[in-house]
Amino acid sequence: MEIERKYLIDKLPFDVTVYPSHEIEQAYLNTEPVVRVRRQDETYYLTYKSKGLMAREEYNLPLNADAFTHLLGKADGNVLTKTRYKIPLGDHLTIEIDVFHGKFKGLILAEVEFPTIEEAENFQPPEYFGRDVTFSTEYHNSTLSQK
Repeated sequence: MEIERKYLIDKLPFDVTVYPSHEIEQAYLNTEPVVRVRRQDETYYLTYKSKGLMAREEYNLPLNADAFTHLLGKADGNVLTKTRYKIPLGDHLTIEIDVFHGKFKGLILAEVEFPTIEEAENFQPPEYFGRDVTFSTEYHNSTLSQK
């Protein structure tokens, strides 16, 4: 189960490049339900996500580079590219800052995953977080892939 909150970031108040990061390329074979292929650095996945906004099921299956490339060619819409920075928050949470490249250059989103729905509902975001877009599909990566 994936439980997360998502926020727009207008401007980062610090240098995110000092934190660990991953280069991500992903595309969608289907958006309802979500079926995605992703390359994260040199690791490849096929992902299924159920319906939902703040909480939904997510399954990741490993792929090799050849399978990823083959499936990427079958994807519809935009291939999304981004750098994901992982920033510790408190004693057990991590902020994932996605800085998009290509067609969506300039878009910055922050996601925080939680162990429980209650913790997600009670979350107080840092001041630099912008609009909460958790309950909107507008900034789902699957939606961006179709714009």
